[in-house]
Amino acid sequence: MKFLPSLLVTALLLATAPAFAHDERALKAAPPGEPYVQVSDALPLPEFIPGLGTLFVDPKTLPAGPFLAYDHDGKLSATIYMTPLEDLQNGTAYDGLGIGSHTVSSVDIYYNAGHPGVDKPHAHIVLYHDADAKGRLAE
Repeated sequence: MKFLPSLLVTALLLATAPAFAHDERALKAAPPGEPYVQVSDALPLPEFIPGLGTLFVDPKTLPAGPFLAYDHDGKLSATIYMTPLEDLQNGTAYDGLGIGSHTVSSVDIYYNAGHPGVDKPHAHIVLYHDADAKGRLAE
């Protein structure tokens, strides 16, 4: 995959870029409030997506996000970015993306062929906010 080196650099920059100023405490539990909307209310997707959780996004930040991912108990577990590969190849930069929490315990990056809301092939960049988050979002 010739995209992998640039995708990894992009992910690293996203993970270390300064976040938008926000009250991190207000985002710890679902629903996060305005300007975020629940993705399943806006798109034909289930309320809880195994592996991603219950997602909220500010529509102005699409397609990249951040998508705030909450577990079944409404605890913020991850921040997810969905960056179209074509946009990255064409030089689009997604700068200054926000994060749900400044604590990040691990990061996963993987390919997605497209789904409602982000129809183009894209990368999911998932910042998990605690060691158990991935497991809580899996079920």
